[in-house]
Amino acid sequence: MKILAFAASSSTKSINKALIIYTGQIFEKKYENVEVEVIDINDYEMPLFSTDREDELGHPQQAHDFIKKIKNSDGLIISFAEHNGSYTAAYKNLFDWASRIEVKVFQNKPSLFLSTSTGQGGASSVLKAAENSAPFFGADLKATLSIPSFEDNFDRTNNQLTNAELKKKLNDALFKLCM
Repeated sequence: MKILAFAASSSTKSINKALIIYTGQIFEKKYENVEVEVIDINDYEMPLFSTDREDELGHPQQAHDFIKKIKNSDGLIISFAEHNGSYTAAYKNLFDWASRIEVKVFQNKPSLFLSTSTGQGGASSVLKAAENSAPFFGADLKATLSIPSFEDNFDRTNNQLTNAELKKKLNDALFKLCM
């Protein structure tokens, strides 16, 4: 099973990327037939989407490459960063370009949606938005999980969740992704 994983953030210090890397490592250790490829959405940076730019440029190669990565995977793990209660501009732009090529961006792949933030909300607003829109964009959403207060629940030095309840919830979510 080949899993494509990424943080919906362009920050080089992204806590969502730390969560994705940790989740990928846990998944590969727990299930021997799983391979997780972590990508960086900065590798798919494109001009700000507009229909005028689309008419002028067509669809950038980066959007095609992103869609192909999804197509060549067996499942997805995405950790959503939250900016002012919504998606980051970098992710939204990538998603907008990709959806012009394939409206079902997630191509009916089994998916796990995560989110985290330094606050108690754990970026739950953006996670809820992603969850609500998932069926329209072809995500076979198996589970969602918000990790609140990241700095209190994650040990960056050892790259691991420290909260036993959250660890269990993450393992349960990974199990659902395999089903």
